[in-house]
Amino acid sequence: MTRSIQLLDVTLRDGSHTMRHAYTEQQVRDVARGLGQANVPYFEVSHGDGLGGSSLQYGFSATDELQLIAAAKEEAPNSKIAALILPGIGTKDDLKAAVDAGIQMARVATHITEADVSKQHIQLSRELGLETVGFLMMAHMAPTTKLIEEAKKMESYGAEIIYVTDSAGALLPHEVSEKVRALRDHVGTKIGFHAHNNLALSMANTLAAVEAGATFVDGSLRSLGAGSGNTQTEVMAAVFERMQIETGIHLDPLIDVANDVVAKFMPRSQEIDGASLILGYAGVYSSFLLFAQEAAKQYGVNEREILMEIGNMQAVGGQEDLIFEVAQRLAQGVAR
Repeated sequence: MTRSIQLLDVTLRDGSHTMRHAYTEQQVRDVARGLGQANVPYFEVSHGDGLGGSSLQYGFSATDELQLIAAAKEEAPNSKIAALILPGIGTKDDLKAAVDAGIQMARVATHITEADVSKQHIQLSRELGLETVGFLMMAHMAPTTKLIEEAKKMESYGAEIIYVTDSAGALLPHEVSEKVRALRDHVGTKIGFHAHNNLALSMANTLAAVEAGATFVDGSLRSLGAGSGNTQTEVMAAVFERMQIETGIHLDPLIDVANDVVAKFMPRSQEIDGASLILGYAGVYSSFLLFAQEAAKQYGVNEREILMEIGNMQAVGGQEDLIFEVAQRLAQGVAR
């Protein structure tokens, strides 16, 4: 029996971190058109930190995300447009505006131990007729028993798909298998998996997730995403085709949009360097990389030392200001 999975591309959201939230409408149109031609069923469009993320703390968007969502929908009418929303950053009004712009899926994201804050957003998403995802971030920071507990909360609020999200690229394949299998056994929703490649394990972890029962998996073209990026969408599609796992994706046009469009505007190659490696090694949120690099330059300290200290402090998304405090202390020779 042929297995099938749903592949969701996050180039136009997770890639926004690496692009410093400076996507132009034309870039979004070109990527969206290519994803549509490749028959990619879902792709995500928003500020890197989700709807409403354009701010001094997270970085201002060069182009309004609602304009980008509408442009993407025009170019790929047969794909479903998703948007990430983090309660505390994105509001219910942001979600309603995104629906008007064209989204059909909401991915409501919280820290792995904070599913409680997702209730209103998940319920509103269902009321608005959206396909609704619970997105549990930094999944390496809690035991599997806690993951199950938080996932059950999201399920009770109305989530139809629940994601194990390896925001730091810190999980190992056997850990992914354990967490996905536990969700499969304890919740009635579909299961998804989102990887980062900071330890060069995103493809292996994605395969482990699929083998354990995940039916939604994320990727980005040319791995364009925070840190060392995500599982590479075009590679993933090719591997699944070799494995006779049905995705419905047309590989040639997918490779074309990756190489002929995305590769030409990427600010840097998504290779694993010393700093991005530390993200996975120390379990640091992938979007912290650029902040750490800026802080290191500002205070004349080693970015790896900043990230190791942040990892030791178990910092989570939303604590970007802490990076600069740590850099200042390191520059002054002051221990935590």
